[in-house]
Amino acid sequence: MSAVVLIILAIVIFIVAYLTYGRYLAKSWGIDPKRPTPAHTMEDGVDYVPAKTPVLMGHHFSSIAGAGPVNGPIQAAFFGWVPCFLWIVIGGIFFGAVQDFGSLFISIRHEGKSLGEVIEATIGRKARVLFTVFAWLVLLLVIAAFADIVANSFIGASYGGSTSNGSVATASLLFIPLAICFGFVVYRKNAPIVVSSIVGVILLAACVGLGLAFPLNVPKGVWIGFVFVYIIIASVTPVWILLQPRDYLSSFLLYFMMIAAIIGIIGATIFDPASTQFSTPAFTGFSVGGSFLFPTLFITIACGAVSGFHSLIASGTTSKQLDNEKDALLVGYGSMLIECVLAVISLIAIGTLSVDGTQASVQAALGLEAISPTIIFGTAISNFFAVIGLPAGAVEATKTIIMLAVSCFCLTSLDTGTRLGRFMFQELFATSKSGEKNILSNMYVATIITAICGFVLCLAGYTKVWPLFGAANQLVAVPAFLAIATYLKKVGRNNKMLYFPIIFMACATITSLILTFKNNLMSIINQTAEGTALFTCVLQDIIIVPLVILAIILIVDGGKVLIKKEEAAQAE
Repeated sequence: MSAVVLIILAIVIFIVAYLTYGRYLAKSWGIDPKRPTPAHTMEDGVDYVPAKTPVLMGHHFSSIAGAGPVNGPIQAAFFGWVPCFLWIVIGGIFFGAVQDFGSLFISIRHEGKSLGEVIEATIGRKARVLFTVFAWLVLLLVIAAFADIVANSFIGASYGGSTSNGSVATASLLFIPLAICFGFVVYRKNAPIVVSSIVGVILLAACVGLGLAFPLNVPKGVWIGFVFVYIIIASVTPVWILLQPRDYLSSFLLYFMMIAAIIGIIGATIFDPASTQFSTPAFTGFSVGGSFLFPTLFITIACGAVSGFHSLIASGTTSKQLDNEKDALLVGYGSMLIECVLAVISLIAIGTLSVDGTQASVQAALGLEAISPTIIFGTAISNFFAVIGLPAGAVEATKTIIMLAVSCFCLTSLDTGTRLGRFMFQELFATSKSGEKNILSNMYVATIITAICGFVLCLAGYTKVWPLFGAANQLVAVPAFLAIATYLKKVGRNNKMLYFPIIFMACATITSLILTFKNNLMSIINQTAEGTALFTCVLQDIIIVPLVILAIILIVDGGKVLIKKEEAAQAE
């Protein structure tokens, strides 16, 4: 398979899907451009702030992207590129984009409230409490993991990192004051968005240039401390000061990375068609190395197809900034399809570098001591430009910018995740009906508790439970689909397109957790795990049991409510 054929095919399919299925959903669900959004009816200058459509698009896209669409396809490619590509396309169009769009839609129809509160209104209070606790714990894992990833991407050359890492750190630090200035100029001085964007992108390029010229040389411990101080501040700062402008400007990095990758693929194909031919097989089997295609593929490729985390963002921060209901299609459905394109590019990266779809084969071919999806992605794209004939310095700069983009989106997902964790913690301990306030619902208290818990988990070794994140993340999608389906039935709208995603994702997540439990249990019984490995197996199995119970309760409760509403609708 030629990479250029695959990327063009994917882009065409996603454009057609947006213009047909996306618009069909908007019409079926009753998107109303004349209906005021919560950003206007509940504007508070902190969380509820109307955002210009390109700015909100940048925020949402940057927040949902993170490292997921880069990591997932590369990690799952050992099954072959065909099943990965099919899941990205089918999952993105009929699962992921539907979930993101639907979560955003039902949130704006519930005063911009988060998914947990919407679940209470559509399914019940017990489901809301269980979901909110579970989602908050998932966000803690996201905070711990992404903080570690960002800190690793900043480590200086003298402390086990590289010069490229130092360049990423410098550019990222300069980017923060740039974003603040951009927000002030656009939202307080009403500067034209087009002119401001052009100047902002030029200054962003200057930040990258300064990063390349003056890389920082700082150890990981300092960066971890910096990251947690930053996310505490970012979580309580009005969105127009930092969150909106930072995410908007950072989205240009991602757009640049994707456009550069597409240009590189097309250019390399013209200069040397063999350089963009897949080495990875089309399909390697339904069971590879002890991993089954179902459910492994559908858990591993999450953000590039469907990710429960997206529903938290859509209903957590994005819904509070949507200026007009008609923009929900572009922001919710459109952003996910763009992310699917990024996932296809990641699949091309591993497909052109690996002979068997594994990271190990790339590591051996490149002669590297350590390998990661980000390195594979950056290496593949920069290799395309080397084939075109760019000088070595430009190729290395391209690789650094790609690493900066991935790191930048991890940091974006990190501060958005912290804000979402704050929202959920506040809602969990919200003011009672009697009017008595709970100190735990205070914005600052909720932020500090969420950040400290994430910090402790980061230092304690989140890697011991990280393997459960995939299934836990996908599990969030199930109540999200249920809440969307229940609301649509309640208001008399078509919800049939949600039934299969509910059933499929429930089966995939529960099967994944059960298989992990079984494998850990066999390792314990057969005494093949010792020391830290044994502790990890026991810890994971202890966590899996309540996760499965929670999943079953949410599915049963949500299913009962949905069935009752279906029966009531048929009786009318």
